[in-house]
Amino acid sequence: MSMPKIKCKYINKCCSASSMLQSIALQEAGLAHIINAEGEKIQKAVSTDCITTEELIKVNESVESMVEKITALEIILKSKADTVIPLLKDCNRPPKPHKGC
Repeated sequence: MSMPKIKCKYINKCCSASSMLQSIALQEAGLAHIINAEGEKIQKAVSTDCITTEELIKVNESVESMVEKITALEIILKSKADTVIPLLKDCNRPPKPHKGC
C-alpha cells in the first residue's frame, strides 16, 4: 500500500485544514482495519477445537489491550477533528473582494 498523497493547489488555511481532516480520516481507516483484524483473531481462536481456556484468555487479553490503545488514539483523533473542523466553516464561501482593487 503506497502512501496517500494529499494535494493542495494553493497552501492556505482552508487547504491545510482540509489536509489535516483527510489525514485524520486516513488514520481512522487504519484503526478500522486493526479492529477488524482483532475481531478475526477472536473468531479464529474461538473456532479452534483444541484451544485451552488459558490460551483463550491470553487472546482475549491481547485484544482487550489493543482495543484500549485504539480507544486512546480515537480520543486524540476526535480532539484533533474538533480543532480542525471549525477552521473549515468559511472555506466554501467565495473570497471577499478587496476594496481598492
